[in-house]
Amino acid sequence: MKKLIVLGSLNMDISIQSDYMPRSGETMNGYGFLMNSGGKGGNQAVAAAKLGVEVKMIANVGNDIFGKQLLDDIKSYGVDVSNVEISKNVSSGVAMITRCNNDNRIILSNGANHTLDFETIKEKLEKMTNPGDIFLTQLENDFEVVKKSIQFAKELGLYTILNPAPAKVLDDSFYKYLDLVIVNQSECELLTGIYPEDEKSYRIALAVFHDKGVKAIITLGTDGSITNYTGGYEYITSRKVEAVDTTAAGDSYIGALCRYLIYEKDFVEGLRFASDVAALTVTKKGAQISIPYFNEVKEYFKEDRNYE
Repeated sequence: MKKLIVLGSLNMDISIQSDYMPRSGETMNGYGFLMNSGGKGGNQAVAAAKLGVEVKMIANVGNDIFGKQLLDDIKSYGVDVSNVEISKNVSSGVAMITRCNNDNRIILSNGANHTLDFETIKEKLEKMTNPGDIFLTQLENDFEVVKKSIQFAKELGLYTILNPAPAKVLDDSFYKYLDLVIVNQSECELLTGIYPEDEKSYRIALAVFHDKGVKAIITLGTDGSITNYTGGYEYITSRKVEAVDTTAAGDSYIGALCRYLIYEKDFVEGLRFASDVAALTVTKKGAQISIPYFNEVKEYFKEDRNYE
């Protein structure tokens, strides 16, 4: 069976709800304080593991109370943490999250996430991977290190997926190392110059990715997602739910999609499954804690889906 290798960030999420976003210099009362494990890499790894995938994590945390909690939490969800490094001199990554009107604003302190070096990653990939395994990463680690790691993973024969978040411009020459790019609307705009907001702009944005030589999925929030993966144009609607916290929506979507790639099931069905997982995730507060297990997804949507 193929496995998923996630190179990514581990952050302690410190989150609070507000009635509106504070203005410059303003102090205000908030409520609904939460502190739980997150980071895009950790979230995506946990999502896949909760849904039944063998997941190995490559990351770095600080030698502090947050670092211990981050490792304990993802391990409890089934993620293999034997390849996570512990930095003695740099604190763990932290995300400060303000939740407001079913949306969020996030400020990151990269911490130990940015101390992971390419030579360490290269050594780990050589030991743990087989051709055909899936390599998934984001951009919350050092940008140059991530790019070198993707290139090396491709050389090893891995299927490479990039979620370019936080968004950064990629040279056109780099796309040849990517099998799949998964972006939201703002990330799509930075990479293609097109903000996808209607069918015409959806098709144009996907055509730009096609011209760059890469398959793409563009997530559209409550409007669903689109892809050129099958060679044409596919649009998948999203579930309409009462959103409580959108923090882990995109990450749960990506982890869920990886399940279908690992098990080599129908891709469009995988997009529907990923949308359902994301919908269920946003009905709860928190990041990793809000992501459902496979049996929860299967039971919740049993009336109109037969997920296996």
